Amino acid sequence: MPPGSDWDTARLVAADKKHVWHPFTFMGDWCAPEHQPLVLVRGEGALLWDSEGREYLDGNSSIWTNIHGHNHPHINAAIRRQLEQVAHTSFLGFTNPAAIELAEAVVGLFPPHTLTRVFFSDDGSTGMEVALRIVEQSWRLLGESRTRFVAFRGGYHGDTAGAAALGAAAMFNGPSGWAFPATKVSRVEELEAFSAADAAGVAAVVIEPLIQGAAGMRLWPKGTLAAVRQWCDRTGTLLIADEVMTGFGRTGRMFACEHEGVLPDLMILGKALTGGYVPLSLTVISETIMEPFLRLPRDKTTLFYGHSYSGNAIGCAAAKASLDLFTSEQTLTSLRPKIELLTRELAALQQLPQVHEVRQCGFIAGIEIATEGYRPQHPVAGLGAAICLAARKHGLLTRPIRNTIVLMPPYCITEAQLQQAVAAIRLAIIEVC
Repeated sequence: MPPGSDWDTARLVAADKKHVWHPFTFMGDWCAPEHQPLVLVRGEGALLWDSEGREYLDGNSSIWTNIHGHNHPHINAAIRRQLEQVAHTSFLGFTNPAAIELAEAVVGLFPPHTLTRVFFSDDGSTGMEVALRIVEQSWRLLGESRTRFVAFRGGYHGDTAGAAALGAAAMFNGPSGWAFPATKVSRVEELEAFSAADAAGVAAVVIEPLIQGAAGMRLWPKGTLAAVRQWCDRTGTLLIADEVMTGFGRTGRMFACEHEGVLPDLMILGKALTGGYVPLSLTVISETIMEPFLRLPRDKTTLFYGHSYSGNAIGCAAAKASLDLFTSEQTLTSLRPKIELLTRELAALQQLPQVHEVRQCGFIAGIEIATEGYRPQHPVAGLGAAICLAARKHGLLTRPIRNTIVLMPPYCITEAQLQQAVAAIRLAIIEVC
C-alpha cells in the first residue's frame, strides 16, 4: 500500500477549510470548492508523501527548515531520549541539561570570548524581537541615548511588531499605532551619508547577510556586509545579523557572516536550528552587551521578556542532534559538490526566454520569471504560484516569492533528485508561460 493511502483526504480537507486559518494565505481561494489542498502525511530524506500516496521532492526544505532530511534517525533518537526524561520544564528561574548543552555547543561555533550568551525564543521573529529589546536596554544601562534602529529596504526579519517594523512593513498592514523607531536604507552609501549626530543616535544596524530572502532571494553586492561592519565599528553602533534563513550551512559555510570575515554583536538563529523538527530560535549575544546586565543593580537589569516554551528540552535536544550531524556526516564538505551541480543546472535554466534572472547563494536559488505576456488561466493565480502548482505534477513542492521560484532543498538530496527538481521547474515554466 502506498504511504498515506489509508487517509480520508476528503474529510481532512473539508475539516481544514471549515476550521483552519493558514498563514500568508488568501483564505478565500483556499476555501473555494475547486481548491484541493495537499495533505502531507509522511517524510523520508528529501521526499514527502501526501494523503493520496503521491510522492514529492521537498524543494523548499519545508519552508527553509529541514536541512538534514525528514525522519532522520539521529534526531529522532535524540528526541525519544529526551521524551523519556521530561518534555518541558519552565526556563523562568530554572534550567535543564538540554538547553545548557545546546547553548555551549552553539557558543563553541564562534571565536572564544566573542558571542558568548544565548537567549532562547520560539522562532526567528521573536528571536529578533528580543534582540531589539536587549540592545535598547543595553544602551539605556550605559546612559547613552541610542534609540533608533537602521534596517535595509526589502529586508524581512519577522512578523511581530518590532521585527516587522524593520522591513517589509507594507506586507503586514498592521495598526498605525504600532510605530517603531526604525530607519530604512537601501545601500551602504546611505549609511555613510549619516551625519555624526544621526549616527550617534543609532542603536544597531540589522541586516540579512549575503542575501535578502523574502525580497526574492536578492544578493547583496560583494563586500556589503564587511562595509556595514566597518561603519558600525567607526560609529560605535551594534550590528545584528539575521541568520534565520542563512544559518547552519545554507550558504555553504556554517554562517553567512563567515564569507566576509564578519562577526556581529548579535546573531539571530532559527528555522534550520532544530533540523526542521520543532520551533526554536536563539539570539546569540556578545559578552560586551551582557556586561552591564551583570554589573548594574537588578531593578534596572532584569530583561522582562520571555516565552512559556523558552529553553524547551525537546527542541534543544533536536537542535543539539542537528549540530552533531554536521560533524558525523561532514555536512558542509558533502554539500560542496551539490552546490556546484546546482550552479550548472541553474545556468542551463537561465537560457529559457521566460527566465528573467537566476540568483544563487550556496544552496539557495531564486529563479525570477519574466512577466511580459503572461495571461493567467486562473484570475487569482500569480505567475510564481501558477508555476509552483504546475511543478507538483512533476513531483516537486516549493513556494514562490511573488514571481521568483525558490529552490532550497534539504542537504541530503541526491544529485539525481536535485536534477529532477530543476527539471520540474523547467517543465512547469514552459507549461505555464
